[in-house]
Amino acid sequence: METAALVAPVTALEFLQDAFLLTGEGPVLTVYSLPPPPKACASLSVLQHYRIHGIRRRILPAFPPQSSAPETFEKKKDGLSSRTEPSFYDLAVFGGKAVRVVRLHDGERLRLEILGPLLELQDWALDVRWLSGEMRLCVAVAHNSALLLDVSTGIALAQQSCMEGCLLYSALLLVHKSWSDTVLVGGTVFNQLVLWKPGGGCNSDHKAPVERRLLGHSGVIFSITYLLEEGWLASASDDRSVRVWAVGALGGSGGKCGDLNPACLRVLFGHQARVFSVHLSPGRVFSAGEDGACLVWDWAGGGTVVRTLKGHRAGGVRALAVSEGTATQERWVATGGANAGVRLWQVVESLDRKETQEEAVTEKLTDLKFSGQGVPKAVCIAEDHENTYWSQFKCVVCTDRGVVYQYRDKQWEMVWQGPAEFQSYCVMESITISVKNSTAKVDLCAVGNLSGSIQVFQLSHPQSGILLKAGSGKIHSLIWQEGDKKDMHLLASGAEGLTYHWFVEVKLNKNSSLALSVKPLPPFLLPPCAKRWLTAAVRLPSTSQGMLWVCGDRRGSLLLFQEEDHLEPNWEDESDGKQTEENGDRNSETKDRKDMHDVKLQPLSCLLGVHGKQGVTSVYEHQGLLYSTGRDGFVRVFKVKQTATGKPEGSGKDGLQLVVLRVLRACKGMEWLERVLILKSENPEEEMEGELKEVTMEAKQMEKKGREARFVILGFHATNFVVWDPVKQERLLAVPCGGGHRSWSLWPFRQGYWSGYGALVFIKQGTVMASQSPGESSSWDVLARTGGWELREGIHGRGIGCVCRLGTVRATKNETQTKGIVGRDEVRAVDIEEGQWEIVATGGEDTSLTVLAVNSNSGNIKVLSVITDHISGIRTMAVVTAHERECENQLLSALLVSASGRAQMHCYRLSIGWDNQRLVPSCQVVQVASHRLDEHWERKRNRHKMVKMDPETRYMSVAVVEEKTDLTLLALGCSDGAVRLFSISETNRQIDLLWETFYHQRCVLSVATCILEDGKGNRYRLLFSAATDGKIVLWDLTETPSLLSTGTQSRAPSPPIPSLDVPAHQSGVNSLAVRVEKQGHQDGGCLVTVASGGDDGQLTVSRIRVKYPENGTFGSSRGLQSQHQGLLHLSVHSQLYVPLAHAAPLTALRLLRPGLMVTTSSDQRVCLWRVCNTNVSLREVLCSHIADAAGLAVWEGWVKGEEDEERKTGFESKQEVAIWGGRESLTRLVRRSKTGGSFSKERETGDKPVEAVSKTDDPIYRIRDEKTDETGSECNQTEAVSQDQAEREVNTDTGSKTSSERRKSRGKTGWVLVCGQGFQLLRVRNTETDEQMWTEERTREGGGESKE
Repeated sequence: METAALVAPVTALEFLQDAFLLTGEGPVLTVYSLPPPPKACASLSVLQHYRIHGIRRRILPAFPPQSSAPETFEKKKDGLSSRTEPSFYDLAVFGGKAVRVVRLHDGERLRLEILGPLLELQDWALDVRWLSGEMRLCVAVAHNSALLLDVSTGIALAQQSCMEGCLLYSALLLVHKSWSDTVLVGGTVFNQLVLWKPGGGCNSDHKAPVERRLLGHSGVIFSITYLLEEGWLASASDDRSVRVWAVGALGGSGGKCGDLNPACLRVLFGHQARVFSVHLSPGRVFSAGEDGACLVWDWAGGGTVVRTLKGHRAGGVRALAVSEGTATQERWVATGGANAGVRLWQVVESLDRKETQEEAVTEKLTDLKFSGQGVPKAVCIAEDHENTYWSQFKCVVCTDRGVVYQYRDKQWEMVWQGPAEFQSYCVMESITISVKNSTAKVDLCAVGNLSGSIQVFQLSHPQSGILLKAGSGKIHSLIWQEGDKKDMHLLASGAEGLTYHWFVEVKLNKNSSLALSVKPLPPFLLPPCAKRWLTAAVRLPSTSQGMLWVCGDRRGSLLLFQEEDHLEPNWEDESDGKQTEENGDRNSETKDRKDMHDVKLQPLSCLLGVHGKQGVTSVYEHQGLLYSTGRDGFVRVFKVKQTATGKPEGSGKDGLQLVVLRVLRACKGMEWLERVLILKSENPEEEMEGELKEVTMEAKQMEKKGREARFVILGFHATNFVVWDPVKQERLLAVPCGGGHRSWSLWPFRQGYWSGYGALVFIKQGTVMASQSPGESSSWDVLARTGGWELREGIHGRGIGCVCRLGTVRATKNETQTKGIVGRDEVRAVDIEEGQWEIVATGGEDTSLTVLAVNSNSGNIKVLSVITDHISGIRTMAVVTAHERECENQLLSALLVSASGRAQMHCYRLSIGWDNQRLVPSCQVVQVASHRLDEHWERKRNRHKMVKMDPETRYMSVAVVEEKTDLTLLALGCSDGAVRLFSISETNRQIDLLWETFYHQRCVLSVATCILEDGKGNRYRLLFSAATDGKIVLWDLTETPSLLSTGTQSRAPSPPIPSLDVPAHQSGVNSLAVRVEKQGHQDGGCLVTVASGGDDGQLTVSRIRVKYPENGTFGSSRGLQSQHQGLLHLSVHSQLYVPLAHAAPLTALRLLRPGLMVTTSSDQRVCLWRVCNTNVSLREVLCSHIADAAGLAVWEGWVKGEEDEERKTGFESKQEVAIWGGRESLTRLVRRSKTGGSFSKERETGDKPVEAVSKTDDPIYRIRDEKTDETGSECNQTEAVSQDQAEREVNTDTGSKTSSERRKSRGKTGWVLVCGQGFQLLRVRNTETDEQMWTEERTREGGGESKE
């Protein structure tokens, strides 16, 4: 087994001279280049089965060009370079009980190179430092000891312990030129900081005394940092505090230990949970903790928080790094989260600014200093498409005196003053419109009043406006909407539910002046209700059904209107070419308006009150799908569907109907939603590439189909205006505007897209405010600092409880996709052409369901969709998958069912295809149905006579019993001791509870099913359930699907009677796996293998003998039924036990193929077992990088050739070669490996192999054999590395093997996906060999069994 992809918490971060960022995720070291846009450049697995917890750079001395020091010269084709700056960085990478030296080559192509063997210690390494100018490392270990290692020879030169022989949670080494100058600061388990000198004097016990002791923390200390310039020490603790100490000079020449009486300068409280990391700079303190926030403190100004950096979901920040800074006092800040995400921020450090956190937030608000008449009531941004700079933005304000002002170039000027009827109340909207037959654009403004009058005018020529009439009542709202031909529509919601509609056009007259033309269209009539006015509208692209409008009203309803083609005004016959003054003659226009407004359009389809009584706030169309928002806190994704037959309720005369596909809730407390904006790429290079790519016909066809796009939600959370990303579950922008009851406008509003930055203009207490000063720059690389750059996307902030595979999507070949991709992006081009993406769904403790695409070749991971409908942690999932063909792209369609705590279950239809524009898979989520037991109980009759169900019931496991076209049966194991059977109807969008049985009387942990078929084509269904008593119960469910297929669903079937009890474990059974061994056995039955894993760590394999009914008619596929149960005869044939299969409770178990089984446990081992008739033997063991493993998914696939391995990202390091000082040292390293020992050839039978390590004279560490794989497991070793092999293999930046050593053909490959605190995708080689052995053994056993 070997790793193909890994998602784990980021536990180490380090900057290299503001040029690179190094990250440690599990054992994988990754390098990012920092110049915007930041991106990953190299990656390599270096610590095998250990997690990286620290990266330390070696400071090389600067040699003159004449020097012969080999470290300072870069070898090139034409000789040695004369650079005094080295072209590489030597890094000490440590974590767990291991240390390794890695070199980063900084040339035309970044690459990582392993220099030495893996040095394994006998204690946990807490800190590692290079001695100045030497190839020696000082290592601080957990039992308050330190040692000096010679990296080149691999020998421990010195080792010293402290008299305070306690356990350390953190340590800081301060080194200088020699071992005697070293000072160690340790954070003890007793909440103290102790300072001592490893190279100093010792007492009679040969232990160093404690020089200083710092007291004050009430929790263990997780992180320590020191600022040499000021002599300050900072510590982060479990007590949620950060303390800054004045300790004086530490380390240096002579190993100074600072002041005799160090004092605590500051105690900083601001985190809501434990503080994991702290860093000191001359003006700031940076701290990060379990609450997911990185706080920037101004320690000199009272210890206040001046900035909060939040970009990680639940689970917190596990790593923090701060760069050295530049002359402008700009620093990079990097945070690594438990969700495997990496964020990069830029912080400007100023010593003379001392503001509180509240002042830091409100400092961004700028008063535009409105100086006009009256009080501002409405504000709109006049968007100028030729100018994209915030410093030159324009906005329009209308006051309570009916006066319109324009803000431009930091000045206010009056544009239009209305008559008295426009005072005290007005609504205003502005838009930019293209001039007909010209490239020019003008800004239009519409103002409505209480008497039904609407003034439409150009901001540049307000005197040439047109006065429109929309009834005699109040104008509730004005909406501008662009048409197909770039023409403009104006909607005005008037009295009595009438929405008036005009065509608006600006064109050039013969005298080259601009003329405004308006033509009326039939109004829309809203359904009767108390609040009968329009709040949102969108015009759909023209289709064969005509021109369609989707509107939202104040009642919360969504309405579909159809506009007839013959009602389009004839612009050729128009006579309204003259510009009309306010007091001019409008008789002609009024006559046309009356004639056209006599025709009222009725809604074709209506979704009544879907957004609640607070109303719909916006409707937006993108690529065939519609998105609506409301003040109920939900976003609804829906579409216009034409019914094939009949006219269902709510559809129009042409069978058009609005169908809701998905309902998405924003974050908790964000109820007032305003609109959605489509999310653009955070990487501007990708965005530019996307704009330059030619859109193929396939892409256009996919767009017409309609794929849900990534979008952000705009709304109000308490008193803040918030831009929320529902996928990342984070705020992209927050402006303290005071709440939603105000007029506001967001810049830039580029046709419904969010570009990663924005500025809000709003009215607060009669003042026009902006979230950004107009004089400031607003380019991408400046405004993005507020949200930071996302270098790696996070997955789940907390543990992943379950995982299932949906299928495979292959990238389609397209010449335009790889055009212009060169250099470091060559791997990406290969992935596009030949990549295979595995689609998986994961359910987490953070209540989210995530759909992911994992590239099995490159290890890249893309988040396709995040569903947050559950109110409790997701415990189990099941999937029913079907493939389709569409637009020459493979469309993967799956019915996904997820179940969680609070007895909640959701069902979704997922459609996954290939996006030819973004070059990644795309996912469309359609919500089918949902179910909760408490809601089901509330609908029961006579429920007062029944005992109420437990509302805290948790669904523990789910299994598919039956799959039909429109009927899916599911069995669920529940924590209240019940086994429940549900039916799902996708057509009716309904989930029904059929029956429940409390036979177990205790928590049911796992359920599984299988289908049997005899020689006559009759099918039988078995259900297996296991509870905390260690027993497995078998149920015969053959009759249930037959009852439902004959139309007796109104009479729910009764629960069956258990057919067999099988004792398997001493305690709870966490996982079941079932496989039918022999179909159509000659004795009229078959054998069923049931594998189970329990809390006792035992693996049990039970073989159940099944005998079919003699008549062979019960439960047949033809619908024949029997009124008797238990006709299947079940008995236990044999049982096999592995008592200590794992050192902890076995949490998940799956059958990869016949004779091959995979198990995992919280002991972080993934075991591959060979199952035979007489025994279960261990084939292979891998120590996973995933803590708290809880779920497994397994499948098989074909590998065409060994050349696929060339695209590996360096997770494996089976044959790492140390390049250190030339051929001689290489031979010496390999000789160590050869003499280290050998493995037993009986490893496949489960016998323990001999440990292959080479021990030295120093007992504190050992050198790991380079032949072992990344897990260090003895079961993976087959033979020693030969010297010839080592000389042929060259370690590249991806860690891949040379092509000359690859074989050209491969068979089937198994895949194992382990989930827990992250997930790891494993590749299992040559699974066909195990199946052949299993088949041969079963064939030999068949004769013996038949004789029985």
